[in-house]
Amino acid sequence: MAEDLTTRDFGAARAALRGGARESIGVPMLVLCGSYLGFGALVRESGLAIWHGLFSTLTSWALPGQVALVELYSVGAPLLVIASAVALTNARLLPMAMTLMPTIRGAKAPRWVYYATAHVIAVTGWAAAMRVCPTLPTEQRLAYFAGFSGTLWISTLGATAIGFALADTVPAYVTLGLVFLNPIYFMLVFASDLRQRSRMLALVFGAVIGPPLYLWSPDWSLVVAGLAAGTLAYGISAVRKAGS
Repeated sequence: MAEDLTTRDFGAARAALRGGARESIGVPMLVLCGSYLGFGALVRESGLAIWHGLFSTLTSWALPGQVALVELYSVGAPLLVIASAVALTNARLLPMAMTLMPTIRGAKAPRWVYYATAHVIAVTGWAAAMRVCPTLPTEQRLAYFAGFSGTLWISTLGATAIGFALADTVPAYVTLGLVFLNPIYFMLVFASDLRQRSRMLALVFGAVIGPPLYLWSPDWSLVVAGLAAGTLAYGISAVRKAGS
């Protein structure tokens, strides 16, 4: 008999929305807003206006792609190069959406609600949803994710503006270093969930494979390491399941 993963219940979708918003306030919000403080400073250091940074956060909300956009624009890269770089950087969101949507689908909501919700799929919210949503009743999952990620999205708009304003008062290496808080937090979230052995294996394989691949090809090392580490972790997990 399959194990019942439903271990939490907010009681109603509206309560799950509030619960998701409440659970985003704390370490997830501090880490993500810290990263966007760095992004706001980067926007100013690159000679762009504050509305450029706010519009980027409002419409794309994918920090690596936003950083690539600002840096390439500031050095005068052609529009096609900028668009291609941002598209390739944000391609990681496609498998995130493909794995998350089947998990949160089920609520009686119009299709446009799912499209709107997909806009706020990002690393922090995706990691939290993949951990929490399977433990919720199906009809509460979409609301939980919308509350969690929507609250973070709104908060990063404020953080972008604050980072822009503080760019001249805080050393550049501090504000720009904040950009790396989010990937570190993402790694720690998965490392803390030891029940998902495939995630831990992927992190370990990536840490081992990544440095030598970087020496081989700095441009392709991240892509190749991610693909190889994820494939190895999946293959080992699949073999273990088949043998059990």
